[in-house]
Amino acid sequence: MSKETPQLFGKTRFLEGKIDEFLDKISEGVIYFERGLLLLLEQGVNDACEEKLLQMNGLKARCNEIRRSVVGTLYSEMLIPDFRGDVLSLLSDLYGLLDVVVDRFQEFMIEYPTVDKGATEFLEELKNLLAVVIKSVQATVMAARAFFRNPVAVRDHIYEIRVYESEADRSAVRLKRMIFSSSLSLVQKLHVRDAVDALDGIADLAEDVSDELSIYAIKRAL
Repeated sequence: MSKETPQLFGKTRFLEGKIDEFLDKISEGVIYFERGLLLLLEQGVNDACEEKLLQMNGLKARCNEIRRSVVGTLYSEMLIPDFRGDVLSLLSDLYGLLDVVVDRFQEFMIEYPTVDKGATEFLEELKNLLAVVIKSVQATVMAARAFFRNPVAVRDHIYEIRVYESEADRSAVRLKRMIFSSSLSLVQKLHVRDAVDALDGIADLAEDVSDELSIYAIKRAL
């Protein structure tokens, strides 16, 4: 931890523990998303995919509970008035990111029977895109952890997020070129393209969260 920048909550162990749990659940939800989507791509919709969706929804519900608890504690005990808004906005942004991840997985499960041929044909490149997207989201969680412990380190994580987001864009472009030069029907091409855009959009959202986080970190480090 930076000697110049104290812990945001000082001795408030309750809030520290709650926020650590919140970040753990976000990270866990992203892992379930990755495992679930790999199962979906390789095996199609099955019970294991349904289980992953249930697990993600459970984590999302728990994150919402934690977020509400932190909001109540910050205001009822009048803690960190200078940074309260930033903390609450960050938690809201991260919860929104998890919400999108869960929604995307549910959409993929619903639409997969329509795009399965295309998904199978471009499996390896889809896996590559997924891996980069996951790295961008996990780097966002790491940046959030740094914000609470050592805001100076946030910059390094944000740089990683931007690199991953750029790589996700490049992978998405490669996929689209493969899709539209394939023998798939136009309807199938459009469905697979939309799935690629939805997956790539998660990395875009992670970068949006990191942009806000970089501002919060600068304010803390001053």
